[in-house]
Amino acid sequence: MSFEDPAKRVDRLRRVTRRPANNRGGRVPPGQFVTEKFPVLHYGNVPAVELATWDFRVFGLVETPITLTWDEFRALPETMLTTDIHCVTRWSKLDTTWSGVSWRDFIEAAGVRFSLDASHLMAHCENNFTTNLPLDVLDDPETMFAWEYEGEPLTPEHGWPLRLLVPKRYFWKSAKWIRGIEFMAGDRPGFWERNGYHMNGEYWREERFGW
Repeated sequence: MSFEDPAKRVDRLRRVTRRPANNRGGRVPPGQFVTEKFPVLHYGNVPAVELATWDFRVFGLVETPITLTWDEFRALPETMLTTDIHCVTRWSKLDTTWSGVSWRDFIEAAGVRFSLDASHLMAHCENNFTTNLPLDVLDDPETMFAWEYEGEPLTPEHGWPLRLLVPKRYFWKSAKWIRGIEFMAGDRPGFWERNGYHMNGEYWREERFGW
C-alpha cells in the first residue's frame, strides 16, 4: 500500500483556511473547532500487536535500562483522567476520559532513574514512529500512558494497546502504539517534526509548523 509523502501532508494542512471558532469559555485554542467525533489520523498501517511478545523499553540517559512485559505494565497503578484534546489538524474534542498509569506514577512505580543531564524524551512507537517532548512538559498531572478510552480498551486505530497521552500539546505528540521512551540530553526531531510539524507543538501559541 502506498501513502502520501508525510511532508506533503503537512504542507497541505498548512494551506487549510482557519475556521472561526467558539472557544467555549477559553477551553478551545485559537484556530480549532469542536467535534463530537474522534477522527482517526495516522501515517502508515495499523500495526498488528501480539501482547505475548510486547514489551516496553526505558533507555537512554537512565541509571539502569528497564524492559517491562505487558502484564508488568498493566500491573502499574491505574488512574482515570478527563481532559480536552486538540489536534494539529484543527479539531478539538472536549471532556475525553482515559485510563492508564500517570507519568509520575510510572516513573515512581517502574523505578525509573534518569540523569540530571536529561532534558528531553523521544517516544518510540510501532512502525518506527517517533516524537520528541521536553521532560518538563511530561512532568504534568495529566500526562499518562493510556490503555483505555471512555471505559473501553483503546481500539487499534487509536493506539491499542498503549498510547502516550500529553494533553498539554497538540495531539500528534500523544503517540499511538508506544513501545519505549528514550531520555536525551538535548532535543531532536521525531517523525512528524522532521516532516514539517513544530518541535514543541504548544497549541495556545499555535505551534503547528516548524517552517
